[in-house]
Amino acid sequence: MAAAGTPVESAPSPRQAWPGSSSARSLLLTVLGEFVLPRREPVWTGALLGALESLGIEEKAARQALARSSTEGLLVSDRVGRRTRWSLTPDGEQLLEEGTERIYTFMRHTQRWDGRWLVLAVTVPETQRRLRHKLRTRLTWAGMGSPAPGLWVVPDAGRAEEVRAIVRELGIEHSTMSWTGPSAGIGDPQDVVSAAWPLNKIETAYGEFVEQFNSVQVGDQQEAFVAQVHLVHAWRRFPALDPALPGELLDQDWPGPDAATVFHRCHERWHRRAQAYWQRLCTGADDRS
Repeated sequence: MAAAGTPVESAPSPRQAWPGSSSARSLLLTVLGEFVLPRREPVWTGALLGALESLGIEEKAARQALARSSTEGLLVSDRVGRRTRWSLTPDGEQLLEEGTERIYTFMRHTQRWDGRWLVLAVTVPETQRRLRHKLRTRLTWAGMGSPAPGLWVVPDAGRAEEVRAIVRELGIEHSTMSWTGPSAGIGDPQDVVSAAWPLNKIETAYGEFVEQFNSVQVGDQQEAFVAQVHLVHAWRRFPALDPALPGELLDQDWPGPDAATVFHRCHERWHRRAQAYWQRLCTGADDRS
């Protein structure tokens, strides 16, 4: 009998219902990062269409996702006779490498907090909505939270170089100030944490992730492929959602480490069969160009 909390390796339908909705482009990026990037080889259109079809994406939407990724400079195509194959561009490789590194190292290691914070004060006018959106997206990815308008914090002074690069790239040095150091003892750091990050929402998301993937049943190669794509796809949002706060600022039963254990355990169990299915798609790709 399987131990409690251990995925059972049997064989349900590969059309198992996965909660939430994922766009064709988003799933395509997961496939590219998980299966195309490691091999560094061109891949036929038919293989990519077949992969997305296995994930429930219709051909029209899959082709639109390929075209959009090409327009964005992530993929480039070339013709071989009547067939088309796709390769990652240098920008595409860099994007996926950075994402892969973040996904697979997230929650792997913890270290004791030295008590120092990085605090950023930045002013971007309401009229510059696109710039404000970019700033929020980039700072959130860097683990920062915003407890008040124009103020960003993270309990990790070592992120200063990463944040400096973001500020420089966005061209907002003239309207930004920063500090690093310990709390001055005025106010409660837990109040700052509660205001800066939606910890209840993150905790709930972790619980749903663990519940979902601990109950997934995988049998053949196609089912392993579908499950692994959804596993990575679901996990990849957590590095942006969870700032990976030090244990000193979290409840003792914070579910992040347990969720990471589920992710790596499931990935290891499904990896070989998922890769075998991808190889079948590549070698048996139809001539859809």
